[in-house]
Amino acid sequence: MQTRQLGPFTVSNVALGCMNFSHAYGASPSVEQSHAVLHAALDAGVTLFDTAALYGFGANESLIGPVLKPHRNHITLASKCGMAGVRGDDGVMRRVIDGRPKTLRQNCEDSLQRLGTDVIDLYYLHRWDKNVPIEESVGEMARLKEEGKIRALGVSEVGADALRRAHKEHPIAALQSEYSLWSRNAELGTLAACKELGIAYVAFSPVGRAFLTGKLQEVGALVKGDIRATMPRFAPDSYARNLRLLAPMQAVAEKADCTLAELAIAWVLHQGEQVIALPGTTSVEHLHEDIRGGSVKLSPELLAELDDIFRPEAIAGDRYALQGQGEVDTEKFGFEKRPA
Repeated sequence: MQTRQLGPFTVSNVALGCMNFSHAYGASPSVEQSHAVLHAALDAGVTLFDTAALYGFGANESLIGPVLKPHRNHITLASKCGMAGVRGDDGVMRRVIDGRPKTLRQNCEDSLQRLGTDVIDLYYLHRWDKNVPIEESVGEMARLKEEGKIRALGVSEVGADALRRAHKEHPIAALQSEYSLWSRNAELGTLAACKELGIAYVAFSPVGRAFLTGKLQEVGALVKGDIRATMPRFAPDSYARNLRLLAPMQAVAEKADCTLAELAIAWVLHQGEQVIALPGTTSVEHLHEDIRGGSVKLSPELLAELDDIFRPEAIAGDRYALQGQGEVDTEKFGFEKRPA
């Protein structure tokens, strides 16, 4: 596999997001299926694996830790703090954003135990808690690094201004945020800021939560617990309009001699040497398809065609509903999303 630089680490240009194994998309796959994907990724040369305290309220870290432990000297392991499950008085686990230093420290200790490791290579602030200056949260993470509990710092879903503030407090190795043909917010400032500051941009959902694969044609059948059912661009009317973009995309894929998923991964990686693609999957077949996308070469003409098809104003629906949008700090385009 081709590699790119992420802080002190040299990693595969296509990483594996592990969230799908236990979080966000309804019923989770079996342990055996999840482990099969992890082993396939290791065999294929993937060297960056991404999880978080939030995913499955800790279950995701416990799931992947034993598989990755024998390979710790050959991979880069990333996890996240600042958004985790907290059990209420009623016994129900709920997602809580908490960036206070004492909470981040406890998050880290819990993750180290679940992952079965002494150090987390890349540790992200999963969400910026607006009640806590980002400098305080990053400062505590810097202390965790000084103590040898983590090796590099990252932030997730922040805009360029907050990224610069965090980087001033302590060098940031990676920014993780959504970036794909139909989620272009990175181009409003964070992509350029990462290039300027020498920060890797880790692009999650590079295949648009399956939309850009062409394999999700009907959103009315999304299972209970699938977060896509709450996202405006997956609402039936918006999604029907968005599906119209796939036919011209398929024409470009045929010119490039690749699948839609491979094309989507390739496009992301062509947006700069600082970009790393972070797809997630529960299928070995889809994993290999994503990885192949990391080797597809696109001409300037094909890139221009894709940029024209997926103009931001052509996308129907925002990527998050109001609550989700309020929890992130990413820039938004200054127009109502409209169909082409």
